[in-house]
Amino acid sequence: MTNTKSDTRQQADEETNAGRPNRSRPTQREGCPECDGRLHRDENQTYCDSCGLVVSDDPIDRGPEWRAFDAGERERKSRVGAPTTTLLHDRGLSTVIDWRDTDGYGQALSDKRRRQFQRLRRWDERFRTKDATDRNLKHALGEIERMGAALDIPDDACETASVIYRRALEAELLPGRSIEAMATAALYAAVRQAGLPRPVDELATVSRIDYLEVTRAYRYLVRELELPMSPPDPLEYVPRYASRLELSNETERTAREILDAGVREGVHSGKHPVGLAAAALYAASRLTGESLTQNEVSATADVSKVTIRNRYQELLAVVTED
Repeated sequence: MTNTKSDTRQQADEETNAGRPNRSRPTQREGCPECDGRLHRDENQTYCDSCGLVVSDDPIDRGPEWRAFDAGERERKSRVGAPTTTLLHDRGLSTVIDWRDTDGYGQALSDKRRRQFQRLRRWDERFRTKDATDRNLKHALGEIERMGAALDIPDDACETASVIYRRALEAELLPGRSIEAMATAALYAAVRQAGLPRPVDELATVSRIDYLEVTRAYRYLVRELELPMSPPDPLEYVPRYASRLELSNETERTAREILDAGVREGVHSGKHPVGLAAAALYAASRLTGESLTQNEVSATADVSKVTIRNRYQELLAVVTED
């Protein structure tokens, strides 16, 4: 009798739980519920390789535990360091002692503490460069950053210049040449690669060396490192000088058309791109009836009036033939 009652109770329980899912071992579908595609799992989510359906994702919030309502508050609460950059000789991984003689509460340091921190800054500056190569690199990258700030060159172009200078340093191209010349040449090469309208004579004005030394260092750098350099495009300088001269959009568009015709005929070969851009703007102003003199163009583009007249006649001859 006992066994019979037990079997009856077990059978009743099985009938009761027949329509319920098994909660002790949940079933897991191996296929996508939408297209039966293969599911892919990573550390954050599970998704379908075919249709992209996200089956499950990680509910953990991996962001900061604090909230910020403006940029200043976000900067104060952030506990990470500055990103690494090639514009610093140590890529920004070293520490720097603040130049202000104040403590954490903004109070002025005593005379004894101030002298102590002056000595610490001096030794910290010495230990940041371990040899002559580091001192060379530090000085050159400082020059690149200074010239880039003076000419308003974007940070990515300055980063490219620092990489080019590092390559020259690894290839041992520096012995016998000045640091300033190679730094200016690296910056000009980066500007050319980025397609920015910055002529070499403009870089020479903010550099500590003359124009000829910059051009010699640039040719040497491009030749030894085999840098891919395309010929300078005079069209890159048209918007810049048109904005400075406050010319109309019609005149700027006409100058572009004149330069396009000159490039098709090969007039730009061996010519200074700035001179061609200045002559094209002057020619366009004559065609559109806008008041512009050669003196104004010469002063804005830093090109002689003789160059403007010569390039103007060449471009005008191409336009009249077309």
